Amino acid sequence: MIKIFIFGVGIFILTFGVSLTIQSDLGVSPFDAMLVGLSNSIGLTVGSWEVIIAMIIIGCNSYFSKQRPELLGLVTAFITGIGIDFWLFLFDHAIEPKLLLSKIVCYTIGLFFVALGTSIYLTPNFAPIPIDRLTLILHTRSGLNLFITRTLIYLFFLTVAFAVKGPIGIGTIVTVCLGGILLNKLLPFTQKQLGKLKKMETTT
Repeated sequence: MIKIFIFGVGIFILTFGVSLTIQSDLGVSPFDAMLVGLSNSIGLTVGSWEVIIAMIIIGCNSYFSKQRPELLGLVTAFITGIGIDFWLFLFDHAIEPKLLLSKIVCYTIGLFFVALGTSIYLTPNFAPIPIDRLTLILHTRSGLNLFITRTLIYLFFLTVAFAVKGPIGIGTIVTVCLGGILLNKLLPFTQKQLGKLKKMETTT
């Protein structure tokens, strides 16, 4: 039960952060830029494209890991998609930073919560979002650390985001440069702290 709780909290925090970076209007992560670009150019919500792209990535993950498709990851993507659409709907007209300083603050908070939420929900290894599972698979198979692996994946999606005219800006560059570092720093700390929580559950 504790795994599901940690997983839910992580997704809640992650989608909150993603939505803040989108609202900052400074540019979002390459993956999210691709989702927003597809939403603006083709239609459907950002969350809907999260699910569609997740199906494609699940297929890639199955190929790289040489295992059956991890369909539970699709459930995670579905919940994440709903979360992003929920926060964007909630933030619409409520959080619209106009000044550069307020945009920077909004983006910075969002970036931190994206990394924090990711590190939290990944810890119980319940059902990673397909793109995060891809990060872990390539990290394991290549021997590269999470920073390099995450950055390479970001660069790939950045190329696709350009093609679909997603919201690419200075925030995108910052995410590519710092997103992997933040995750690499937060993940061990989160695992340690949540490990204590699990031990408390087993002793009660």
